Amino acid sequence: MGLNHFFISLCLAGAVLLGICTDASATFRIQTFPASSRPAELAPAHKVIDRALTTLGTPYRWGGTSPRQGFDCSGLVQYVFKPLDDLDLPRTSRALSRLDVPSVKRADLQPGDLLFFKIRQRAVDHVAIYLGEGRFIHAPRRGTKVRIDRLNNSYWARHFQLAKRVVPQV
Repeated sequence: MGLNHFFISLCLAGAVLLGICTDASATFRIQTFPASSRPAELAPAHKVIDRALTTLGTPYRWGGTSPRQGFDCSGLVQYVFKPLDDLDLPRTSRALSRLDVPSVKRADLQPGDLLFFKIRQRAVDHVAIYLGEGRFIHAPRRGTKVRIDRLNNSYWARHFQLAKRVVPQV
């Protein structure tokens, strides 16, 4: 234990000295865990977000449900939420929007919430996954790839309909 603290102190001292010599500033955040404890398992919403981010750049494909074949919007949701136990989601954006789960006000969105949009029809026809800080990930349309957009973008703000929380927050 003493040797670990010595090396951490040595590294920090070197970094501070380097900052002084180069007239730079830095912020350090070190988190240590005792040998007997481990970080808590990721909350389900964080697992969803991490899995969603691995799909960035995957081509859009109508009916697609995997990184290999591509995704449509609800196929992306199916893929991202699949590893969560006790969660069986419908396949289409319209059916997802009708789930008997809590609706969420736009001001109360949390990562992992589902966002629903009306783009071309009178009913919901697009779904996305909220990432936090006004951003969401989705498979927009043919000819595009899975990407991140902002909810305050005028196009998405105009078409936004509702949000649902399918994963309980911890």
